[in-house]
Amino acid sequence: MAMTRIVSGFAGSLTLQVPKSGTRPTSDRVREAVFSGLDARDRVRGAHVLDLFAGSGALGLEAASRGAAHVVLVEKSAAAAAICRRNAAAVVRAAPKDARRPTVDVRATAVLPYLAAASSTPFDLVFVDPPYDLPDAELRAVLTALVPLLAEDAVVCVERRTRDGAPTLPDGLELDRTRSYGETAVHYLSAGG
Repeated sequence: MAMTRIVSGFAGSLTLQVPKSGTRPTSDRVREAVFSGLDARDRVRGAHVLDLFAGSGALGLEAASRGAAHVVLVEKSAAAAAICRRNAAAVVRAAPKDARRPTVDVRATAVLPYLAAASSTPFDLVFVDPPYDLPDAELRAVLTALVPLLAEDAVVCVERRTRDGAPTLPDGLELDRTRSYGETAVHYLSAGG
């Protein structure tokens, strides 16, 4: 089974399992760059985080390791969701005994039904890392359904192939910046557009 790791925080260097197929884990290098920028803007500590198309859960669990209060991992593949649960348990166990442990909730469902039914504290930080072949119209539908669930100053990170360009955005989101890492581009969106 393939492996990846938590880059930093209390679970730094912890090895995570990765599903055998059907997912494309964000590389450690890209995750490190994304979280470096988010940490510099103090967007992770205490945040309510949503990781859509979670795969192994590496993005959401990286946030948990770096101080997020609550993380929801949404993954429709039952096998990948089971791996998310194992990875989440390992990260939570790694939390210092004297610290407030993050809560991690794994939802084994497709993204759009989850967003349609979600009713929770608004999310401060969202990772959207769909399969690269997801059509732009479907990604826009996901972003449209996400808008009502965002906190006022939420940050949404969308990972796509560099050559695909920025996603088409619905009302309520605006593109702040894009960073490219070889074949991978991360589009940083803000709520309120």
